[in-house]
Amino acid sequence: MDSILDFNQELDVSLFDRVVDALYTGKGAEFIALQILEKLIQTKWKILPIEQRTGIKNFIVEVILHTASTEESLRQNKVYLNKLNLILVQVLKQEWPQNWPTFIPEIVQTSRTNLSLCENNMAILKLLSEEVFDFSAEQMTQAKTKNLKSQMCGEFSSIYSLCTEILQKAVQPSLILTTLETLLRFLSWIPFGYVFETDLISNLCTRFLQPQVTRNVTIKCLTEIGGLECGSDFKEQFVGMFTMAVAGLREILGDLSKIDEEWDDYDNEQQEFVQNVAMFLTSFLASHLRLVESSATRETVIQAHQYLLRISQVDEREMFKVCLEYWNVLVKGLYEDGRTTQFNAPTGLLNLGSGGANAGSNASGNSSTMSAELRRQMYAGVLTGVRYVMISRMARPEEVLIVENDEGEIVREFIKETDTITLYKTQRECLIYLTHLDSKDMENIMVEKLGRQMDGSEWSWANLNKLCWAIGSISGAMGEDQERRVLVIIIKDLLSLCELKRGKDNKAVVASNIMYVVGQYPRFLKAHWKFLKTVANKLFEFMHELHEGVRDMACDTFVTIAQKCRRHFISPQPGEPTPFVEEIISNANAITSDLEPHQVNRFCEAIGYLISAQPNAATQEQLIVGLMKPANDMWDNLVQQAGENINVLEDLKVVKHLGNILRNNVSSCSAVGKGFISQIGRIYIDMLGLYKAVSEIISGCVARDGEIATRYANVRAMRTIKKEALLVVDTYVKHCDGEVAAVNENMVPPLLEAVLADYAQNVPPARDAEVLRTVNTITAALGGLMTDKIPIIFDSLFESTMSMINQDFTEYPEHRLAIYQLLRTINKNCFSAMLNLPPQQFRFMVMSIMWGFKHTLRDVADLGLMIAQELINNFNLCDRAISDAFFQTYFVELLNEIIVVLSDNDHKGSFRWQCVVLARMIHLVESNQITAPLFDASLPENSGQNNNVFIRQSIGNLLATAFANLTQRQIEVFVEGLFNFYSDIEKFRNHVRDFLIQTKEFAGDNADLFLDETEREIEQKKQNEKERALQIPGMLKPSEMEEDE
Repeated sequence: MDSILDFNQELDVSLFDRVVDALYTGKGAEFIALQILEKLIQTKWKILPIEQRTGIKNFIVEVILHTASTEESLRQNKVYLNKLNLILVQVLKQEWPQNWPTFIPEIVQTSRTNLSLCENNMAILKLLSEEVFDFSAEQMTQAKTKNLKSQMCGEFSSIYSLCTEILQKAVQPSLILTTLETLLRFLSWIPFGYVFETDLISNLCTRFLQPQVTRNVTIKCLTEIGGLECGSDFKEQFVGMFTMAVAGLREILGDLSKIDEEWDDYDNEQQEFVQNVAMFLTSFLASHLRLVESSATRETVIQAHQYLLRISQVDEREMFKVCLEYWNVLVKGLYEDGRTTQFNAPTGLLNLGSGGANAGSNASGNSSTMSAELRRQMYAGVLTGVRYVMISRMARPEEVLIVENDEGEIVREFIKETDTITLYKTQRECLIYLTHLDSKDMENIMVEKLGRQMDGSEWSWANLNKLCWAIGSISGAMGEDQERRVLVIIIKDLLSLCELKRGKDNKAVVASNIMYVVGQYPRFLKAHWKFLKTVANKLFEFMHELHEGVRDMACDTFVTIAQKCRRHFISPQPGEPTPFVEEIISNANAITSDLEPHQVNRFCEAIGYLISAQPNAATQEQLIVGLMKPANDMWDNLVQQAGENINVLEDLKVVKHLGNILRNNVSSCSAVGKGFISQIGRIYIDMLGLYKAVSEIISGCVARDGEIATRYANVRAMRTIKKEALLVVDTYVKHCDGEVAAVNENMVPPLLEAVLADYAQNVPPARDAEVLRTVNTITAALGGLMTDKIPIIFDSLFESTMSMINQDFTEYPEHRLAIYQLLRTINKNCFSAMLNLPPQQFRFMVMSIMWGFKHTLRDVADLGLMIAQELINNFNLCDRAISDAFFQTYFVELLNEIIVVLSDNDHKGSFRWQCVVLARMIHLVESNQITAPLFDASLPENSGQNNNVFIRQSIGNLLATAFANLTQRQIEVFVEGLFNFYSDIEKFRNHVRDFLIQTKEFAGDNADLFLDETEREIEQKKQNEKERALQIPGMLKPSEMEEDE
């Protein structure tokens, strides 16, 4: 099978005969034959003689006509026939319209001869529509796609007449259903007149919405129509469709008052219909809400929203997400509507609860303001319902670490659910808008629901969790006075609830909710010092709670509060003898006595953030001494023992203690910043000495037992010491702004002396990627100051690492990424050092860059391409003699390798950077910036040659060899395009993309060719959302906001 489908080989014409024979030998062989036939049509069609193409086309048509000629055969051979239809569509993409102009008239004509043929023909037209309008971007060139779309639109009148005739006259349910499904595929692209200037909408709403067999596809058709963008030309038709559809839904669904209770009793078809109704209502209202508000009856509009409210209550996540998306659109629109008309009004005027009574007087003399107020009043009842729904369905925030598992137990969460986090963010946004629209209503609902937790009428873990997650999510959305009033009630009630409830699980749930809520309201805590201190002490109390997850969450919440309220902890407060941070540090041993080592590190990180806010350097140093005293006492003791007897480091417990102390330094340093230099200075020499000592022990173990020793528990623990020591340096250097000279003079030499030779001499499994990452960080921070150290770095790190990764593309992934990051940093910051590398070492480096962009691992491949681009640019700026030598030696080789990966299916994830580098290289040639000949000028055949012509020929020859299925003319057009479009990267990419689709090497999923556009679109969307969120109080979480202290 694999050899038959290897289309890089010469085409064996007799293969078609074997395919045809196989179609008559049995079911298994049939499908294999059809698979081969489909691949042949996709890849080799254009090189077949016209007689064979005609023969294959006629053969497929004949088999389809025979198989679909009776209803019995149509039903029995459904899967087989569907595959034949797909193959026919592949032929149509190659032949229609230029070589098969009569296809549409033929299929319409045969449809009128036989009902089963008609049904199958509808399926073919549906597939053709999908191929041309839905999937064409990734499978056909832009010109071909445009041609087919134009042809389908031009010949659609006869297809539409056929569909209309079927829907008017047919009585066979399967034929009506297939026709509606086909029509559904057409609706997104057919001329609007066929939709709005015929009786199509009326028929859909009055004839096909009620019957059970057609209601699902009908509501999908109405959804598609509702999403059409046709300006303001067909307002009346949209309103009429909406009114008829809601009236029809009222007859089918009733009021849905008990749908959340009855949902599990619905059959699959009923559930699908409700989901489709949700899709219809949400998409239609999102596009045409203002239109139906002004032209449909209020009852109809509210009825539609009531349906969505009922559907939102159903415990079906995907359907809820559809509804949630619309609720966001609605509340955002209402908020912005009021904000536009009352831009300079106080926040309270945007609240229905506080401003609704005065709406008339506020809006007098201003019709647009009246309109905004009336809209919010119109939806007031709906919005109250949405508030209840959002709270009852609230998703878990990522800060919450305590969850209820499938067995109903309260446990620590270890894996973050990205879908849940995304859902939470969307719900949070909705609740922010709902709070702005009527903060009093939101307050009443939350206080009421908390009261029901207190009296037990609605007590459950799930109910309390969701309520508190909702409370935490609206931080910043209320005015400060209201927020203070509400929070005092809520936190007091939660603290009382913690005392009232018995059982460790109950207490753990309440504790997690207290911590989550207080962590979300730094503005409130900063304004109320005594409350902030009470909360901090409560967190310290929770740090002794042994229920899993509670201590983790207490530490995380303390870090959050420390980041946002740091100045309050380091400043003297009224009635306090000393700043609170000093009290915490003096009691640190007691506070952390029940914490695990990783939790102690989080606690120290929090204190580090507090210390970082201390502006006085001497005071800051004293605080650091106090914070690190327990760790330093243990460090001094263990280092002293190791100095007296090196065998102490064979003790696993000692090694783990040392690793934890270094982790503690990393956590504290990351929070304190460059002020941590006093602590670094205290332990630095001992730390490097320890690094060397454990390195020698590891080397001894490996020498004695071989590479298997790297897996011993004590060796892994000692390697942790080495990694954490490097992380201490890495973390400090990242924060050492303004201190680079001191770092270069005092820290770098002893560090390189300790780590470089050790790395080079170790066996590959014992080499730590942290060495590469730390040297990269130092080189990035120190820049040109590292130039004199690059030769020894190359000697020790580069060749030894490349020898680990140049045998395949998978082993040592961390080293793989880290060495290319380091190489890129050296190229950017210390390029002059690269010019001084010995020729053999320099060539090895260039070959390594090419090896980099041959990776299928996208991060590494992209890095390789970026380095190539930057290296080329650096040499182009060099003295002409140096750049000429480089380009003469490496330009053609680099170009060939870029073309190879560009045309390789496995490397399409790096398509963007491949195009960038290729365009840059062509630019250098086309603009004559490379003056030396890139060809061998001594050869007679190169007499009179120039770089431009030579590079064109080189690219053409390479492609001709790689793609035997392409004509010489196709290759010439492609190469010409490269030299025409290199200065416009968008056009250049589109040109290359079209060519790759033509080669048919990318006949599968080509989504990665569009990856750059997708990523840019996502990035732009994120940026736009952040800018918008900055304008709305509360929309950014406290943790996402810029520091204000």
